[in-house]
Amino acid sequence: MKLKITVLFIAFISTFSSAQTKVGTVDSDYIVNFMPEAKTVIEMTQVYGAKLDSSFSIKVEDFKVRLEDYKAKEKDMGVLEKKTIQQELSALEQDINKYQKNGNTLMGLKRDELMRPLYKKLSDAIAVVSKAGGYTQILTTTGNQFAYIDERFDITDLVIKKLGITIPEAKQ
Repeated sequence: MKLKITVLFIAFISTFSSAQTKVGTVDSDYIVNFMPEAKTVIEMTQVYGAKLDSSFSIKVEDFKVRLEDYKAKEKDMGVLEKKTIQQELSALEQDINKYQKNGNTLMGLKRDELMRPLYKKLSDAIAVVSKAGGYTQILTTTGNQFAYIDERFDITDLVIKKLGITIPEAKQ
């Protein structure tokens, strides 16, 4: 009888020890900001944004010219002509607003497309560090999602070392 109780007790204890998990945290945005490829992504995004801005500027200038022309000739126009031009100007303004909204969306999509390889590289490094450290879960600290984080389990520095990133020292 004592043997059965001892065997059950050992089985119970071993179940508890194997069911324990090791959770770590990582600041992924901090790491991505220091990746050498991030500078290239920022430059490429700025170039893309400049192309969109040039097209947008042309539309805005066209609108301004037409608006000034309308204001200058408004006194000499008939009611029907004023109404027609006002509708055209309103349509142009709506088009400009739509173009601006689409431009912001396109910028976000382009940035996400260019950042995807960086996050893939980061994810692979986190997986390697996590397996080596025996972690079962790694949570990201971005967004202040936690009330308490034990700094001993933050693997941000380990991932930075794995990626070979050099962090400049803080200036005081």
